[in-house]
Amino acid sequence: MLWACVLLPQLALDAVLRRRPDPRAPLALVDGPAQLRTLHAVNAAAAAAGLAPGMRLVAAHALLRDFAMVEYDEASVARVHRFLAAWAYRHSSLVSMQWPGCLLLEVRGSFSLLGPWPRIEARLRGELDALGFRHRIALAPTPRAARVLAGLRDGLAIPHAATLATQLDQVPVRRACLPDGLGTRLQRMGITDLRTLRALPRDALRRRFGLPLLEHLDRMYGQADDPLEYYQPPDHFDARVELGYEVESHTALLFPLRRLVGDLCTFLSIRDGGVQRFVLRLEHERMQGPGHAGMGAGSAHTDVEVGLLAAEREQAMLFELARSRLERVQIPAPVVAMRLLARQLPPFVPASRDLFDTRNQQQLPWPQLRERLRARLGDEAVYRLAPGGDPRPERAWRRVQGDESKIATAPSRPPRPGWLLPQPVPLRGATRILSGPERLESGWWDDADARRDYYVLETAQGQQAWAFAPPGEQGSGQGGWMLHGWFG
Repeated sequence: MLWACVLLPQLALDAVLRRRPDPRAPLALVDGPAQLRTLHAVNAAAAAAGLAPGMRLVAAHALLRDFAMVEYDEASVARVHRFLAAWAYRHSSLVSMQWPGCLLLEVRGSFSLLGPWPRIEARLRGELDALGFRHRIALAPTPRAARVLAGLRDGLAIPHAATLATQLDQVPVRRACLPDGLGTRLQRMGITDLRTLRALPRDALRRRFGLPLLEHLDRMYGQADDPLEYYQPPDHFDARVELGYEVESHTALLFPLRRLVGDLCTFLSIRDGGVQRFVLRLEHERMQGPGHAGMGAGSAHTDVEVGLLAAEREQAMLFELARSRLERVQIPAPVVAMRLLARQLPPFVPASRDLFDTRNQQQLPWPQLRERLRARLGDEAVYRLAPGGDPRPERAWRRVQGDESKIATAPSRPPRPGWLLPQPVPLRGATRILSGPERLESGWWDDADARRDYYVLETAQGQQAWAFAPPGEQGSGQGGWMLHGWFG
């Protein structure tokens, strides 16, 4: 096996910065009790002003008066870690998040599909940059060695086990990720690197420092198996963004919405699936009282449902649909967080395309155009037509929603016009009969009895009309011809 370690040195900070409109503004993650608030992490702008992790909040305000503060949340960091594990799963079938702040991928099995290691490494770095996470990557024959080497030098690759021991022997003990913080203790004792440590008697090391140290060394050097807990992707998507301030307009919600939809599409590409229905949940501060418009009584959120007729996963399309649905919803109270939930994730079947597609670049494929029209005009505005069993023209067709319903073949009938009028109107002027009559007699059971003889007529202007007259009269009766449609 060959293991790649993706080290995420500022995972908690990047998880916050990637969801802020201006990540370059000074920002700090704050932790600790109310009486002793400290800085957990700071971004580059805050560090340039003198702020540093571990600094008291009072001292930070003395150095920099205005900077954004976000509460450090371990649960949120764990969610982001799982999201990145799901992202890594698209590159390898063996992914582990056993240690905090890093991911392990077995990449040798991906060489035949994704190419050699330099190509895979470039792909990992490009996608992590697009997702907004800083990283360090290293390659080694064992997972623990890859983890250690990623902390030493970004981009270091040792693909062969024969040269692994020589490289590891030079690693300082304080940077070898030894268990229980033994690296600092060993360095104070004068043991500076792993070569010196391994030269000591094993029995003496076991008695002095315990068996976990020897197990760590054996697994890092490849002398013992290293059992890992492998990641298993979930069968649903659930992501949440805390805004940090109260939002009352749709425009301010578009940036977090774009991030959430982008994460959803990344998740879908991992599963090689699509989404057919998801929910945008706008969270509000909990209200007192009977409720508000658009919210259930006592609830503190507003749900915006986005449904599609077929599974999709194209990011621009899903964002456009979600934005259209969101803009049609009245926000009843200030929004403090946004959540995206997707539980219906059916398989995704891409639309077939010609190899040399001559479609105009400005044209939209029909599925995307259909969903955009449904989002802007309403779910009932776009539908399919299916033949019905009633011979009356005004009732011979029915509306069908969705793509799953199979449309039966229409019964054999004489030609029908492409333009059917909502209601028949009298037809004036000279006409000539081209074909007919077609006798239609139906509707006796629903009090809409129809007894008509239909003809195809040609008007003086050369138009072909579809008109009817009472049985046996051919338009010569008192009512004359009644126009019901036009042929194109």
